[in-house]
Amino acid sequence: MTKLHAFDAESSSVQTHLKIMQGVIQRMAGNSRACKVWCITIVSAGLILAARADRPDFVLISLVPAVAFLILDAYYLALERAFRSSYNHFVQKLAQGELTPSDLYVVKPTVSVPRTFFRSLNSFSIWPFYAALVMTVLVVRFLI
Repeated sequence: MTKLHAFDAESSSVQTHLKIMQGVIQRMAGNSRACKVWCITIVSAGLILAARADRPDFVLISLVPAVAFLILDAYYLALERAFRSSYNHFVQKLAQGELTPSDLYVVKPTVSVPRTFFRSLNSFSIWPFYAALVMTVLVVRFLI
């Protein structure tokens, strides 16, 4: 296969592609952070409503958004990791001089997101946060 162009790190098209990839990665990290913020907000509201109604069983309803945000947060982390892998693969191809013009038009993960999702569930940024949140809900359930 013949190379149409020799791309270097200073090329404006390469720099633009890298900025786009960095933007996607930053958005996924921001979405993951937002999941945690919204989860705490919604679970706290559920706990307050259950306490005011003096209904301990209503506290368990707060587990639903916690599980939903756990799944969503792990998905965003999986996407972030997949795009970081794609970014690293692009940079590696650039460093080895194997970059083709078609590489500049592809912004997608290079690894399987479902496989990365299940590994993300085991991440230190996921399980301690949601485990602590679930334990808090259960403690509040018995304190009301």
